[in-house]
Amino acid sequence: MEKHNLIKTQWWKGVTGYQWLVLSVAWLGWVFDSMDSTLYALVLHPALSDLLGPGAASSEIEWYGGIIFTIFLIGWAVGGVLFGIAADRFGRTRALIYTILIYSFFTGLAAFSRTWWELAGYRFITALGIGGEWAAGAALVAETWSEETRTKAAGILQSAWAAGFFIASLVNLTVGSYGWRWVFAAGILPALLTFLVRSSVKEPERWTKIRKEGEEGSPEPGIGRLFQKDLRTKTLAGSLLAFVAVFGLWGATNWTPTLVRELLSLEHLGPKAINRYVSYATMALNAGSIIGYLSFGPIADRFGRKTAFFIMCLGSLIMLPATFLVPREYATLLWLLPFLGFFNNGIFSGFPIYLPELYPTRLRATGAGFCFNAGRIVASGGPFLKGYLGTLMSPGRAVSLIGLIYLVGIGTLWFAPETKGRKLPD
Repeated sequence: MEKHNLIKTQWWKGVTGYQWLVLSVAWLGWVFDSMDSTLYALVLHPALSDLLGPGAASSEIEWYGGIIFTIFLIGWAVGGVLFGIAADRFGRTRALIYTILIYSFFTGLAAFSRTWWELAGYRFITALGIGGEWAAGAALVAETWSEETRTKAAGILQSAWAAGFFIASLVNLTVGSYGWRWVFAAGILPALLTFLVRSSVKEPERWTKIRKEGEEGSPEPGIGRLFQKDLRTKTLAGSLLAFVAVFGLWGATNWTPTLVRELLSLEHLGPKAINRYVSYATMALNAGSIIGYLSFGPIADRFGRKTAFFIMCLGSLIMLPATFLVPREYATLLWLLPFLGFFNNGIFSGFPIYLPELYPTRLRATGAGFCFNAGRIVASGGPFLKGYLGTLMSPGRAVSLIGLIYLVGIGTLWFAPETKGRKLPD
């Protein structure tokens, strides 16, 4: 027993250098994915104040900000589904390269926006790449790492999202004082990562074998295959869980920068001081997120995937109103944000673990990409709903009302299949 526990605590000793390389590349891709998606939330107010004109009211900025968030999520959903299919048909590595190039260049181009709808257009195309990168990277890691170490690798992979938040905050702190356009311009730098992917990462053997069989006459499966009898329940459960997580994140938590300004009445401070307060709050949120990302895998290994999802949904349901209704001082908010981040963001580590386990190799990226992203079409209404509710009630109440979506996640677990202890299907 003691020897067995020692092996479990030293799981990394059997991991090869190439497996670490693949995880590192996918991790960096998701880091910059996160960074480029977060930059908009950090500069929403200054960007829209500039693009809408000096007379723009706070409610008007929230309204158009919600519209752009909604358009962004639709693009994310479309990209995730399309590039998931592309990753199954043309390769995980190739899809990874193209998606990184897309989100990098179009984040940089957002710096040249002259109207709010131009910014919305750039954010839509950026989101195509961001959605597609996750599907390719999650499948690549799942198929390269062993059955015993996959959950740990998936947790590390998802922790990249919090790291991207930190980098976005640092970008905002360093170049944000020069204007919001410089913040977007910095988003082009991740394109350099594609040189490392192209030169160092090969296609997984699982995919290569299945692809060869396809070239010998086996028909290419499509999205319709996900809804046939043997996969229908899995697809519905995976899609609903992802929808709940995305709706809660984008409809509530990702409004933290705006809520910091409004809840704590920082308008009397100068732009640089406000920038610091917002950046520190974002960092506090994501300090908890990192712990949540790394904790989901061990919880899922010990108690099961469904139990881990239940803990994260219940914690999010409690922490959203606790964070956005209780604090009256900035310091109190900083103490609560890490706990919110643990649950509200930590749930996302479940998807690179759980979704690839639901589908065979031929459909892995298609299925994972569809589940993780299709719900974003509906979840895209989260930011729009928040913007609307913000005109009717306080921001804290609006966010707390949106947080009730986690009850749907808890209900979904009644029929979701448990995959703990099962091998990755071929």
